[in-house]
Order: sequence, then structure tokens, then C-alpha cells
Amino acid sequence: MGTLRRRAGTRTGAEFTLEHAFGELTLGESIAVNGVCLTVTAFDATTFRVEASEETLRVTSLADLQPGAKLNLERALRLGDRLGGHMVSGHVDGLAVVRSLRPVGESVRITFSPPAELRMYLAPKGSVTLDGVSLTVNDVESDGFQVMLIPHTREVTTLGALTVGSKVNLEVDVLARYVCHYLSAGGTAPVLPAKTSRLEELLKPST
Repeated sequence: MGTLRRRAGTRTGAEFTLEHAFGELTLGESIAVNGVCLTVTAFDATTFRVEASEETLRVTSLADLQPGAKLNLERALRLGDRLGGHMVSGHVDGLAVVRSLRPVGESVRITFSPPAELRMYLAPKGSVTLDGVSLTVNDVESDGFQVMLIPHTREVTTLGALTVGSKVNLEVDVLARYVCHYLSAGGTAPVLPAKTSRLEELLKPST
């Protein structure tokens, strides 16, 4: 996690200065800020700056950020790195709202209400990204979905501070996005030719 130190308005959106513990950064690299892929425009040993456009502010929770806010920060995945969650692009699809929180042992089950147009991308045991955190969808309802937060996730991410009514950046699974787009465009599942076993070939009458 990092901390928002400064926010300034720009002609096209807003500029954020964030405290970090990454060490050396690279000008122009991508960093996910609460799940939103942003470009580093300046940095020093303890802070870096990014800019968010009007469109980014419109569709994400970054519009509500104020100095002092804690944020989930993640650098881009490098080829060869271990993939502990699922592929995340940092392209936020919409905002989900916390509907309820229920303790389950030491974990917490959270129910979210997503935008209606994103419900088709959510499936039980599928993947979803909330404020940049890769999570497994436990269950899907007609108007919501549930995830389970273990103590470690609550401790090292901002999700541990969620309350009823909190808004989070939601990114649907990229595979679900492409499958739904393909089907909505009139695509159909391919029909594969039936395979003939080696035994059937041997028993087939000669001509």
C-alpha cells in the first residue's frame, strides 16, 4: 500500500503524488493505483507522480481520493514472474458497491453490487479484480456477487477498511470479456470433428 500525498487539478483531469516503497522507478512505467493503470510522469526516492484523465476520474474511484488516502499499488508484471492471481490489465470496467460484510471465522464474506451491464462477466469460481486485488468469485446472485477476504488480504490491502456503501474499482476477467464479446457479436462455439480411436481404425472393414 501507498499513501496519497498531494492532489492537483489539471486541464484534463488530476495529478496525484503518491508515497511509495518500490525503490528505483522508471519514467513512463505503468503502476496500478487501486487497480487503475497509470503512467509514472516523475519520481524521487519516496514519491512518484501520475496523471488521471477526465474519463479515468469519471469511471473510477480516483475521483474521490483526498490526501492521506491509502492505496493499493502494484508494478507491471514482468515476463518470467510468477502469476499468483490472474491476468489483470488495469482497465477498470466500473464501480462496485459494498452491500454487506459478514464474518466467517477469521475471514469476511463481502457482497458487492456491480453495474448491471457487468453481471454477465461474473461467474462462480471465476476471477475478478477489486481495487487492484485479484480475487475469486465465491457466488453470484441476480444482483450481486460475493468474495471472501482472508486475514492476510485484509491486512496488506485497502480492502480491510471497506464498509457498507464503499465503492471499489471493478475489472472483469479478460477471458470472460472476450468470450462474451464473441458471443454477443453472433459467434458460436466451434464444432470439432468427431475423433476416431485407433481401435476403431483397426477394426474398420477394408475396402
